[in-house]
Amino acid sequence: MEGLRKIDWYISKKFITTFFLSLLLIIVIVIIFDLSEKIDYFVKNDAPLKAIVFDYYFNYIPYLVNMFASLFVFITVIFFTSRMAANSEIIAILSCGVSFHRMIVPFLATAALIALFSLGLTFFVIPHANATRVEFEAQYIKRHNNYNLRDLHYQISPGQFVYIESFSRWNNTAYKFTIENMDGHRLTRKVSAETAVWDSTTAGWHLNKVFIRDYSAGLKDDVTFKEQQDTVIALQIKDLFNNEKTVETLNIRELNELIATQKMRGDANVMYAAIERQRRVTMPFSVLILTIIGVSLSARKRRGGIGWNIAVGIALAFSYIFFLRMSEMFVYTDTLPPGVAMWLPNLLYMVIAYFLYKRACQ
Repeated sequence: MEGLRKIDWYISKKFITTFFLSLLLIIVIVIIFDLSEKIDYFVKNDAPLKAIVFDYYFNYIPYLVNMFASLFVFITVIFFTSRMAANSEIIAILSCGVSFHRMIVPFLATAALIALFSLGLTFFVIPHANATRVEFEAQYIKRHNNYNLRDLHYQISPGQFVYIESFSRWNNTAYKFTIENMDGHRLTRKVSAETAVWDSTTAGWHLNKVFIRDYSAGLKDDVTFKEQQDTVIALQIKDLFNNEKTVETLNIRELNELIATQKMRGDANVMYAAIERQRRVTMPFSVLILTIIGVSLSARKRRGGIGWNIAVGIALAFSYIFFLRMSEMFVYTDTLPPGVAMWLPNLLYMVIAYFLYKRACQ
């Protein structure tokens, strides 16, 4: 029993040490490349050094850790397990009467700790860090992106619909702005404005050249014209720009609320929030699957040695990332629902893990 504990601690220590050292190395490399790419923006937009270090890169690190966690767990397991096999350590463990099922326990226990660490980052740390980082990017890196939106349709509340022909980010103005109130299938009121300007002080819209049409049960059209009118509706300017960057800044409660609101509005951007919600669970769970694959591939001595195992491991790791990206495309093209599409790579690799594990146990 004492010997088993020592083996467990030995494997767990090698696992965690190799994982965090390799992760630290790749994060440093990514930050160096990112800095070389964005330094012109920092200089051009007069970004303060303190903001670059603490608002951007300090908050970028948790995002990078979580993004690379499953990939580097896999490569770590492949690397140090292959070395153990090459040094005949695994043969020694198995020859002492320890089964392969028992030997893999410290691998899975350590992987579970890393998965929990990743979940903690995903749910409690990264949304807040991303909010600061995205705000920095908007201020100092992407200031030139004053793009326009066109043909926006929203159901902002039950029976109330908004249409915007175009929206200018430059002056926060909506053109051909229409609000329609419906009672079942019957149109009861329609407000049409030439322009609608967002007023941040009142959190409402300032309408110009407004036509108000009230429809009675007899379909009588009662038209009123106003030069200007202020209105507050359940549509804010931030709702127009909810995208893949926005959802990264929301905690799980805010993400669920956004998904419910966007589904009610018929907002096409709901796919970004739905993908993000599924990704926050699927990525940490993949750590366990990739650990089983890594141990099963590397626990036996092979002619190609460590290099062959690492090559196969990297190929499998990148194929997993490829399938993960492909599964997102299934959501974007409305081929599969997010819950199915985002779990598809994990289900596929669970099958691969099962067969590799059965083979390793023989």
